[in-house]
Amino acid sequence: MQNNETIKTLLIVDDSRVSRMMIRLLVLAKHPQWHIFESISGDEALLAVDRNVPDYCTMDINMPGLNGIDAAALLLGKYPSIRVAILTANVQEANQNRAITLGARFVPKPVTEKTVGKILEFFNGEK
Repeated sequence: MQNNETIKTLLIVDDSRVSRMMIRLLVLAKHPQWHIFESISGDEALLAVDRNVPDYCTMDINMPGLNGIDAAALLLGKYPSIRVAILTANVQEANQNRAITLGARFVPKPVTEKTVGKILEFFNGEK
């Protein structure tokens, strides 16, 4: 990390506490200055974003209430500058296609250093 790195904000949306913790740890290992906040559902994420618009968002799909792909669509409709990565075990082709259509990056779970690395590359503007 460079000392002049711009501080970014990341919203982690996942109903799994372990997944949220792993994503947080792996991101902070690369970007310790980033501000990270969490939501456990799509509904909660939309409320959180209205209070604090993040630069980036990781979004699970299968969660209670509003699912992640629908939450991502609403989020991007209102805040198109947010870079969203769909990080999920639900790898159905329809979900992958919808993520691509939304302009999000689709990354299959599990949460590992490699999968979070792919997400960070996407957040940094790489295809």
